[in-house]
Amino acid sequence: MPVGRRGRNLEGSIRREADVSKYRTLETYRSKRRFDETTEPSGEDGHRGTENGNAFVVQIHDATTLHFDVRLEADGVLKSWSVPKGPPAEPGDRRLAMPTEDHPLAYREFEGVIPRGEYGAGSVIVWDEGSYRVLTHDRQGRTKGLAQALDEGHVTVRLSGAKLHGDWSLVRFRGDDGSGDREAWLMLKRGRAAAPSASPDPIRARSALSGRTLKQVARSAE
Repeated sequence: MPVGRRGRNLEGSIRREADVSKYRTLETYRSKRRFDETTEPSGEDGHRGTENGNAFVVQIHDATTLHFDVRLEADGVLKSWSVPKGPPAEPGDRRLAMPTEDHPLAYREFEGVIPRGEYGAGSVIVWDEGSYRVLTHDRQGRTKGLAQALDEGHVTVRLSGAKLHGDWSLVRFRGDDGSGDREAWLMLKRGRAAAPSASPDPIRARSALSGRTLKQVARSAE
C-alpha cells in the first residue's frame, strides 16, 4: 500500500525528532572533545547502528588509569560505564562500574590514540564486540527495553561476543542525589563462570578488530 504525502511527512518528522534527541543525548560527549584534535567520532556522520539495535563493545583504555569501558547500544547511542577491573568472570563477583556520558554508535569501531592534552588521552583498543539480549522482564513477563531497565536501576543481559559469552547484571547502588557523590553501579556475573579469556591482563590483551595490544596501538601513532 503506497504511503501518502501525510504519511511521508509524519515519518520524516519522527526521524528528525529522533535525530535531535540523539544530538542532545551526545551534548556532554561532544562538549568534552575537540574533534579537530582527536580522531574519535563526533556522532554527526549519520551512523544508524546495527539492524537489531543490540550491539555491545568492550574497549580497553589506557588513560590516566587503565580501565575497561563497557558500552551497550540503546536509543541510537552507546550507554557506557567505566569498569576499572573489567567484567567479572566468576558467579557472584562484582565490579564497580561508573557510568560515563553516552557515546555515538560509531565509537563501537574506535581504536587508536587520543592525543595528549585531550579528554581521555591514551590508547584504546576494541577488546570484544558482539550482540546482547536483555533478560530482565516486567511483572507481565514481557522483556524490558534496555533504556527502561537502566532507568529503573537494574538490567541483566546475555552477551554474545568473541570473548564474552554469558549473563551479566548492571545494578545501580548509588544515585546522583546532588550531594556530590557520583552515580555508581555494580557489574555482576550471573550463571556459569565465564571463559578464562573474559578476565585478561589488559596490557597483553589483543584487539578483537586488529589483533594489536595497547602498546602496539600506541607505537603506531608515534
